[in-house]
Amino acid sequence: MNLDEWLQRLELLHPKEIELGLGRVAKVAQQLPVTKIAHRVITVAGTNGKGTTVRLLANILSNVGLKVGCYSSPHLHHYNERVIIEGLPVEDQALCDAFVRVDKARRDIPLTYFEFGTLAAFDLFARANLDIVLLEVGLGGRLDATNILDSDIAVVTSIALDHQEWLGNTRESIGYEKAGIMRPGSSAICGDPNPPLSLLQYADSLAVNLDCSGREFGYELILGEDSKVISWNWWGQNNKGQIKFSRLPLPEIPIANAAAAIQTVMRLGLPIEEVHLRQGILRTRLPGRYQRINQPVPIILDVAHNPHAASYLAERLKREQVTGCVHALVGILADKDYETMIQTMMPIVDYWSVSDLPTPRALSGEKLALVIQQQGATVESYASISSALEYLCETLTKEDLLVIFGSFYTVSEALTYLKLRG
Repeated sequence: MNLDEWLQRLELLHPKEIELGLGRVAKVAQQLPVTKIAHRVITVAGTNGKGTTVRLLANILSNVGLKVGCYSSPHLHHYNERVIIEGLPVEDQALCDAFVRVDKARRDIPLTYFEFGTLAAFDLFARANLDIVLLEVGLGGRLDATNILDSDIAVVTSIALDHQEWLGNTRESIGYEKAGIMRPGSSAICGDPNPPLSLLQYADSLAVNLDCSGREFGYELILGEDSKVISWNWWGQNNKGQIKFSRLPLPEIPIANAAAAIQTVMRLGLPIEEVHLRQGILRTRLPGRYQRINQPVPIILDVAHNPHAASYLAERLKREQVTGCVHALVGILADKDYETMIQTMMPIVDYWSVSDLPTPRALSGEKLALVIQQQGATVESYASISSALEYLCETLTKEDLLVIFGSFYTVSEALTYLKLRG
């Protein structure tokens, strides 16, 4: 089977898209075996910011000369994006070969799409003789498939409401689930400036060496004459004591995530120099994370898909100099808190466009339009992101700004259309 055929098969192997729990996946991992995938492992959980934190960590550690592997999800365009070895996505054949090995090892054990892919990634990492592997948690932490491995450092980027049907309806319950990636006596980093008590108590019960934003590490913004942020200072700790880096370049990712990533590498005890950090920050850009495209009209694409991410997007948009109007093109999954997301963005957006998405999980464009209309806003509905863009790219001007957000599906289809359009 080729990669597309394998991925289609994986979607049918388990009756549920998500089934949290470590028993089945741990048993198959023992059979492969993939209980040791690198000399060191860093696991990254969080409501938002996992992908950007992993990417910055990878860039900094690569600058030091380490062989780095990254596992992340979901992907924007190609499944291969989920498994990165030494800066490059793995090739189709390598993935197919790993899928074959996992399939043989699992025998009659049912695995979800994510679990199967996680084990395949672990198999590939184990064969690559890597210095360090960075694992992005898929959902929650405690019961996520990535958590079958003990990490050397656990990172929690942020804690906010999302996936409540799996993780609970409060920050306390969600914080407990994300804290589950911590291990007794190990190190952990929390980038959330207001961590839930559940996370702090979990770390304390395991005697975890926990570094929290605003306590063991943090950052200060440096403003220019026009009160715009021009750089930032980072302060924190390495294994020898206090340390500070001044006037770092502004990252293309949230500064809070960058600060947590720097504290993480400081705890590795490696010969990290300031130049490694600066180069890593300047190199770190992720498609679909406040990605700016200026043709054919000014466009910003962001995969923001929950209220916490929408709030960050709104704050960044407030700093944009737009002489025309702000238009939003939105597609959202039905299990998200779409009403709060729309309310958060309402003060920023002048005109709305909504679309169906190519997944059964999507909220219909018709229902999304109704939510927006109830807020008193103007909205147009489209059958697809592509058809919406076809119209918007012809009618908006260089003075306007088009913001595309709501889901990975939304941004993926938009980027594909814009690339084809040229």
